Amino acid sequence: MSQGKQPQVLYVEDDPASRALVQRILQADGYRVEAVGDGVTALEVAQRVQPDIILMDINIGGLDGYEVTTRLRSLEDMGEVPIVAVTAASLHGDRERALIAGCDGYIAKPIDVDCFPDQVRSYMDGLKEQIESPEEEAAHLKAYSQRLVKRLEEKVHQLQEAHAQLQRVDKMKTDFILLASHELRTPLTSIYGYVQILLQQSEIPGDPEEQGSPKQMLHAIADASERLHRVFDEIRNVSLIDADRLDLAQELVKLEPLLRAVVDDLQSFGRTRDIEIEFEGLSDLPIIRGDTQRLHEAFWNVISNAMKYTPDGGRIQIEGRRIEETVHIIIEDEGVGIPPEEQERIFDRFYVLEDTSLHRSSKTDFKGGGLGLGLPVTKGIIEAHGGKVWVESEGYDEEKLPGSTFHILFPLTDALRDEGRGDS
Repeated sequence: MSQGKQPQVLYVEDDPASRALVQRILQADGYRVEAVGDGVTALEVAQRVQPDIILMDINIGGLDGYEVTTRLRSLEDMGEVPIVAVTAASLHGDRERALIAGCDGYIAKPIDVDCFPDQVRSYMDGLKEQIESPEEEAAHLKAYSQRLVKRLEEKVHQLQEAHAQLQRVDKMKTDFILLASHELRTPLTSIYGYVQILLQQSEIPGDPEEQGSPKQMLHAIADASERLHRVFDEIRNVSLIDADRLDLAQELVKLEPLLRAVVDDLQSFGRTRDIEIEFEGLSDLPIIRGDTQRLHEAFWNVISNAMKYTPDGGRIQIEGRRIEETVHIIIEDEGVGIPPEEQERIFDRFYVLEDTSLHRSSKTDFKGGGLGLGLPVTKGIIEAHGGKVWVESEGYDEEKLPGSTFHILFPLTDALRDEGRGDS
């Protein structure tokens, strides 16, 4: 501590009244005091403020004072900081256990208001209490080690119980989502089907583009029903993936017509976007084995994501390559890009890159909204096929538009490796 500088005290105490008392006493004597109420916060604050002395209540909740002291002693720059137990723990062995844990001294509660500042100063000046004999120290060290192991065992049991409870809750959530999506999908399918029947009736007046006309309203209902259908499918699929219950209908899949069908669906879905979509190398790809409907959904999510973050006038390239025993699909856009620190998180459930306050329902409008489930569903579907998906981007910039490149790999099964090209 430099000459003339107010000494910094870190006081760890979970009782607010005791914290307030010690702060008043020491601040009146010229100390700066940082008081915290638990051990985890104490570890963080100690490294931030670099105190000249730490006063430690032993009987705090969570990590107790013994454990916090032992952990502090293992931290760089904390090895020589005086740590003093200030505690009402006064049973036989409490003082010795505090010294074994790493404390330099022991002040019993209730504290003597008149003597307390001088006691603190003496420890700052180098006072260190000792256990009377090596034999006693060894015995207390053994007892303290056993206590730590017992505490660890208790924490492991608590974590196991908490994990089991979380698994039960997660299963209940998954079962509820699957049941709810089924119950909601049934009436929604009826609504969509009847609307389609009505749209085929020539006597329905109006034009699809005429705002407020019966035909335009029917088209709006049909579009909303289809969008709601996709939301249910996303929620249901992510629940199936989480529960490892995603079933695949295995068949031979030609990727070029599948990818072109996805693009056609997207271009007819919602507002028309001025985005050029190019295809390269798809006709040369071998057939793969997979679930056509699931793969359609996976590609739909990735390509719609590329459209969502590419402004009008941009370009998206969908390229296919065969690399040894894999098929490599590359979807590259000229959009706003993705920050490096977000490039793994975008595959996490419910993670949304854009500002949710600007959320819109469209999946193809520039920076349109979503539930943050599309890419996690894609990841689950691709991995269920034995494949892998990842993204590369130089970063996020709405002016320079660095773009993003999604990579999707599929393995070729032994039976298909030599079977020829996808257009054979």
